[in-house]
Amino acid sequence: MKIDLNIGHTIGSTPLVELKSVTAGVRAKVLAKLEFFNPLGSIKDRIGRSMIEAAEIEGKLKPLKIP
Repeated sequence: MKIDLNIGHTIGSTPLVELKSVTAGVRAKVLAKLEFFNPLGSIKDRIGRSMIEAAEIEGKLKPLKIP
């Protein structure tokens, strides 16, 4: 079992699952990406993380500081 250092490290590591039972007879592999496994249950977790990282890189946001 993988243990992450903080909840931010879990964003974007959502699993893919093959949908065999609903695609019987289809000649393609159909996969579902389980975004609800993100900490807040949404694909928006990725967007939020990207916004925070961009603000940190641009110097607009610093750890433990409120703008």
